[in-house]
Amino acid sequence: MSIKIENLSYIYDEGMPFETIAVNNISFDVENGEFVGIIGHTGSGKSTLIQTINGLYKPSKGKIFINDIDLTDKKVKKSDIRKKVGLVFQYPEYQLFEETVYKDIAFGPKNLNLKADEIDIRVRESMKLVGLDFEKLNQVSPFELSGGQKRRVAIAGVLAMNPEVLILDEPTAGLDPKARDEILKQIKLLNKKKKVTVLLISHSMDEVANLVDRLIVLDKGKKVLDGDVRSVFKEYELLTDIGLGVPQVTELINKLNLRGYNINETVLNVEEAKNVILKHLRGDSDD
Repeated sequence: MSIKIENLSYIYDEGMPFETIAVNNISFDVENGEFVGIIGHTGSGKSTLIQTINGLYKPSKGKIFINDIDLTDKKVKKSDIRKKVGLVFQYPEYQLFEETVYKDIAFGPKNLNLKADEIDIRVRESMKLVGLDFEKLNQVSPFELSGGQKRRVAIAGVLAMNPEVLILDEPTAGLDPKARDEILKQIKLLNKKKKVTVLLISHSMDEVANLVDRLIVLDKGKKVLDGDVRSVFKEYELLTDIGLGVPQVTELINKLNLRGYNINETVLNVEEAKNVILKHLRGDSDD
């Protein structure tokens, strides 16, 4: 499912003394099956943007097209769009409420008036997609699970709706490193195997560096960068000026360059950094 954003703006308390422009004249396209990261400091407009795309907020200006359907058209049912665009809020486990994992994940499909056997298939498939053991956990209370498991149940509940677009707002916030890595792995597999279009909001530069295909950078409600991951992280000074950083290994290379090294490559992970540094050192030894 493709997304097209045209000159989108959203203003809180519009016309009031304390009106705030949260999203300011933003335009971009997302192709079907693309994995896009949206980054920016707190207050940059990230969450407002994605909730507008999902149809929770009505744009103050501009248009949103989901598969060429104009979301701002009054004739379009927002409920139909939300069936195709799944939104996972930050700390989604706070929205768990049913007595069993099964019932919680089945809640959305049940509201679609699906037959029991179809609901069962969706629950089983979504649990598998997020790495949860159906036989062990389907009748367990979600409140007895670990933080990482609760997060996965919440995501499974969204996936059970069979969305064509998955929007995630800081899906790993507050999780330990192991749980974080497991969830990110499952999201990546979902994007690759199911061809689900994914928009991911994150504060972690290291998290997005090796996960997404493309990055959109927001600052004060405006889009300031949009491109592949390496090209975005080349803009070290700009990212620093707006309160963001770069992956730790990218920062390492920048510091080495300040000490007189001349490493022109943008690295995104430890393995790349190791290879680049060794290559440079071998080049020095050959001279």
